[in-house]
Amino acid sequence: MALGQKRNELVVKGAAKALDQLKYEVAQELGIQTPQDGYWGTMLTRDTGAIGGNITRKLVALAEAQLAGRQ
Repeated sequence: MALGQKRNELVVKGAAKALDQLKYEVAQELGIQTPQDGYWGTMLTRDTGAIGGNITRKLVALAEAQLAGRQ
């Protein structure tokens, strides 16, 4: 894959802003200092992994709640 190409495209185009906000909320909940310049590349892998893992847990819980409401 060429440099600068994104592999992960969002299914819902307008979701990028909401997911970015969720990232900052989860980091705050975990007590992780977010980068002031917006560049996450200098953070510890442990911290970014914790943020990503908690985002995934929240999204799965949301999807499960929506699916349970349909039945």
